[in-house]
Amino acid sequence: MDFILPPTLPAGGIPWEKVLPPLIPRLNGTYGLYKWSPKLLIPETDNTSSAEVSCDDNSFTIQVDVRDFKPEDLMVKVIGDFVEVQGKHEEKKDGPGFTTRQFNRRYRIPKGVHTMALESAVSPDGILVISAPMLQTENSRILN
Repeated sequence: MDFILPPTLPAGGIPWEKVLPPLIPRLNGTYGLYKWSPKLLIPETDNTSSAEVSCDDNSFTIQVDVRDFKPEDLMVKVIGDFVEVQGKHEEKKDGPGFTTRQFNRRYRIPKGVHTMALESAVSPDGILVISAPMLQTENSRILN
């Protein structure tokens, strides 16, 4: 069976690259006449909470901004080589609804950190501070 294309279509067939956006764009960011950006492929995340991670010869420290959460809304736990920080706050609104705010962050623990001595506390200005000392090795010594 032969199909006859309407006279308005080009003889080469339907130019699909103009009709449908490409499903898998090329790495150089172009496909035909179309441009793409990695922002189109990666969902936007809520980056409102900021964190600062530092590690030196003496200690490992994570500081997380948790101003919107009460200390009882937070959970800090060690899972393998990671420190996991979770926050969940539910608030009853006027009427039958609830408002929920939550986050879940993971931070890799560097080698040499004494995870059994890990401590966490919330400062008065709403910064969660997680810290642990470094393990003392036989090559290290305390100078007096």
